[in-house]
Amino acid sequence: MEFDHIHFYVENAMECRDWFREKLGFKAITSQTSQHTHKEVINRGNVYFVLSSAITPASPVNKFLSLHPPGVADVAFRVRDINSVVAKAVVNGAEILQPIQQNLDGLKWAKISGWGDLTHTLIEKINDGKDLNSTSQVSMDLGAIDHVVLNVAKDNLESAFNWYHRVLDFKPHQNFDIQTNKSGLRSLVMIHPEGGVKFPINEPTSSNSQVQEFLDANHGEGIQHIALHTDNILGVVGELRSLGLPFLQVPATYYSSLQTKALSYLSETDWRKVQDCKILLDWQEKIPEAMLLQIFTQPIFNEPTVFFEFIERKVVWVNGKQIQTPGFGQGNFQALFEAIEREQMKRGSLGKN
Repeated sequence: MEFDHIHFYVENAMECRDWFREKLGFKAITSQTSQHTHKEVINRGNVYFVLSSAITPASPVNKFLSLHPPGVADVAFRVRDINSVVAKAVVNGAEILQPIQQNLDGLKWAKISGWGDLTHTLIEKINDGKDLNSTSQVSMDLGAIDHVVLNVAKDNLESAFNWYHRVLDFKPHQNFDIQTNKSGLRSLVMIHPEGGVKFPINEPTSSNSQVQEFLDANHGEGIQHIALHTDNILGVVGELRSLGLPFLQVPATYYSSLQTKALSYLSETDWRKVQDCKILLDWQEKIPEAMLLQIFTQPIFNEPTVFFEFIERKVVWVNGKQIQTPGFGQGNFQALFEAIEREQMKRGSLGKN
């Protein structure tokens, strides 16, 4: 299984398309207008997004926006055998929203219900030879959707995981319990055994948690952020900053605590660039050379809901084998949580527990 694309429901698809072009360097691919909905398809590298807005009240976008602010309505997956995936999903509790269809090129797709109001389009792969996670050279483009994060209500984390385990065969990979003296969250990282799709789930552990703030602003559970993989995070982030894309702030003290370790694996020049770009770093305990570099944007809509992450998983050679950081680091997760807490304080939404 691989991510295929992310589908946003927004108020104005063309204005949203232009924002992605101006701030994130995406390109417009196609436009399509049906009886009720206008749709824009955009991409950068191997990352594809669909942006839809309502033309009439009968549009499914209109129903979504009556319940939630603009955001992610559908996470689409590529699968090897759509017939077996859909059959298993239905047996284990998913609803078929669109039955399996096929076009003249042999492409098959279907849509099933997901957790809450989220849906999942399933697309049968027709080009098995292309691996989006491997690149032959360092690129300024985006290589793939690395992971997508779902926020759920308190005490729903296990239920949501069990649903995805039964319906789409996701497996547990990592657990995190992030706490400060102000708030907290729990997270379970799901990973698919075929293809390695990573799909973390967060739940709040305090009433003022950033997860709870998302749930309140989103009027329910939903996708909090989308991580985009690159092999050149310094170049991509430098470009995006020049385009005016706003990122979360990282205090200077974060870097002073990491400097000794970082300079064991980075040149002085790259270490300065990491600090200038405000990128977070983490390491695997067993393979510290396999660094994890991440940075997070401010929310992209008016409400504190959806944001983007850019991530580079450094590849190193260990005993003749290529090793890439597969999961997530506790240090970066804690740093992200604290960075969002600082934004909550600016918004005045981080009161007492």
